[in-house]
Amino acid sequence: MREMPPSHPFDDDKLKEECGVFGVVGVTDAANFVALGLHALQHRGQEAGGIVSYAPGPGFNSARRFGYVRDNFTKASLMETLPGSLSIGHVRYSTAGSKGQTQIRDVQPFFGEFSMGGAAIAHNGNITNANALRRELIERGSIFQSSSDSECIIHLMARSLQRNIPERMKDALRRVEGAFSIVAMTRTKLIGVRDPLGVRPLVLGRIGDNGWALSSETCALDIIGAEFIREVEPGEMVVITENGGVESFHPFEKRASRFCIFEHVYFSRPDSIQGGRSVYETRRQIGVELAKEAPVEADLVCPVPDSGTPAAIGFSQESGIPYAMGIIRNQYMGRTFIEPTEQIRNMGVRLKLNVNRALIKGKRVILVDDSVVRGTTSRKIKEMILDAGAAEVHFRIASPPTAWPCFYGVDTPKREKLLAATMSEEEMRDHLAVDSLKFISLDGLYRAVGEAAGRDPKAPKYCDACFSGEYPVAPADMIADGFELKAAE
Repeated sequence: MREMPPSHPFDDDKLKEECGVFGVVGVTDAANFVALGLHALQHRGQEAGGIVSYAPGPGFNSARRFGYVRDNFTKASLMETLPGSLSIGHVRYSTAGSKGQTQIRDVQPFFGEFSMGGAAIAHNGNITNANALRRELIERGSIFQSSSDSECIIHLMARSLQRNIPERMKDALRRVEGAFSIVAMTRTKLIGVRDPLGVRPLVLGRIGDNGWALSSETCALDIIGAEFIREVEPGEMVVITENGGVESFHPFEKRASRFCIFEHVYFSRPDSIQGGRSVYETRRQIGVELAKEAPVEADLVCPVPDSGTPAAIGFSQESGIPYAMGIIRNQYMGRTFIEPTEQIRNMGVRLKLNVNRALIKGKRVILVDDSVVRGTTSRKIKEMILDAGAAEVHFRIASPPTAWPCFYGVDTPKREKLLAATMSEEEMRDHLAVDSLKFISLDGLYRAVGEAAGRDPKAPKYCDACFSGEYPVAPADMIADGFELKAAE
């Protein structure tokens, strides 16, 4: 995993999902539907996006651009170059570097021309044995065009001896380790696949009578008026044609699912449904559990916007302490904010967040945030609250301490840069210089997502490696580079 410098100086203390995928078949001007879907998934990746479409005659067409979907894929002149009733797309956030460092060739979907026709593929997740696969493929003559681990899948498909593209994809994915939710397309088929553990999300939707959609989240189905049908199951491949409907295959050995629990905490949009549960309601329930586990006397419960809002509402409801918007977010400062001077750069988080001074002054304030990663932003926010005249500042965090990096498609710092990897909770409290600091327990988080008995240490139902250090798939490449797994207890 390659660590990148923060792509935005005021967003450097959040974990970042790397990408979102979307695809449709059986609708006129499918690429327009994909553009709308990607717009709804923009929170999963803001660096770049791409769309591939197919129409008889013109064949496959693609467009890849840096920046937001709204700034690129709403232009009629571009969308007219992407005709057809079948299309897939991808939004990207990369660990390889910022816009100035990443090459356009790294932007998905990737396309390959095979003997039986072309295919395009978009991948959410991370292949943990990509380095080993890449070396093997290069030694056997493959020529890579990008630095993305996802390109390995195309080359494995090219080397497969199977007779059609879905079978070649099955063949390729059996060689792959790690996490993947994939949306792919041929000239006639839309294909979706999830890895056997179902770490990353993928859902199926229906558009009218003949149209179908695949998406990372249900919120993107809503924007195009599609009906949410079901989740693609862990280890399932769905092959969808305009007239033939949905075929389901299970090409992998069945395993107990381990969906990423951080999707519930932060990554997914609160208006999405994950695992049959409202993401918003789960986050509100996290706040309820947090209030039960870590009560404190205070005057106000304030979210760190926007990701801490549902948990703060739940904390307030359970504790009886009034909820208040003590911090206001500037909604109009994008990630590409121009920083012409060092003086403006030093304003830091104040450019994005401002304290409601009239509300905060003299009050004992509980700040609810989704996570603490490096702790840099938490310290800045604490200083802002104290500068506004708060009497006390108490942090309540809606996830357990993040002490381990993710290798399954989330950008995290190296372990030594994670605050919880080097400090106890009490040491973190002293480091942040707040009156109290409490994280929800791992059992409390499991209760909030519907597991009444908490986490079963022998058979956890979610991937929680960033909290527990227990990786459901060994990160082979990182171990080869010297990464040390958590010692067995």
